[in-house]
Amino acid sequence: MKSFALVTGASSGIGLQICHSLASRGYNVILTSRSEDKLKSISEQIRSKYKVESNFFPTDLADKNGPQNIFNFCRSKNYHIDILINNAGYALPESFEKNSVEDEEKCIRVLGTSVISLTKLFVREMIKKKQGKIMIVSSVAAFAPPAAIQVMYGPLKTFMNRFSDALNMNYNSFGITSTALCPGYTVTNFHTASGVQEEMDSVPWFLKKSASRIAEEGIIGMLKGKKIVVPTKTWKIIVFLIKIVPQFIFNFLSGILAPGRYEELKN
Repeated sequence: MKSFALVTGASSGIGLQICHSLASRGYNVILTSRSEDKLKSISEQIRSKYKVESNFFPTDLADKNGPQNIFNFCRSKNYHIDILINNAGYALPESFEKNSVEDEEKCIRVLGTSVISLTKLFVREMIKKKQGKIMIVSSVAAFAPPAAIQVMYGPLKTFMNRFSDALNMNYNSFGITSTALCPGYTVTNFHTASGVQEEMDSVPWFLKKSASRIAEEGIIGMLKGKKIVVPTKTWKIIVFLIKIVPQFIFNFLSGILAPGRYEELKN
């Protein structure tokens, strides 16, 4: 049985860079996302550039059968997943009251339920082998106060951080670690796809970090077994300040550093 790293949301952004980071270290990779054409091209590039095995499986994690389909694919190929990267994600562009229940449920499935399902499916084999690495790509939003846009995003990321903590509590004794990667503003297509590119454009340049840097720091932390990785010194300082500064100071600073995101908190 060959060992692989499985990466969800692998066709762009942080997920794509994680694939490159892992492959550059000699890990075989399996890529999943909705875009079959992109996955095929990326898989071929990784195979050629890094001389590792690379395969792909297109699926939509908004489909409740998505995690099981991925698991079945890996079983059919006799792939063992030593590293599970739960990266896929998006946020809804409309305000909470305008989103349909169905859209909210799909978003929760991608950001939350699919992470739980994939972890449950693959952790059993990790337990048998007494080794495994899990990464959950979370967000600095997990530490921040409620936002005026993408209402569900922050709470779901907070939940994912707690889920990662629970995995460590239950499975560290089996040689399994879980890392919550919590980036701040990252230059990817996420904001355009989520309908908040205008807000992203107004964020000061020094807060925007590259996806390759986020991926590299995340992989280094995961391989060391760190529970939480907040990439870059800039965002480490910001997360520290979020935890200690009074609310009125945060409200003032947010108008400068994150225009629009917390505007309702000032009313």
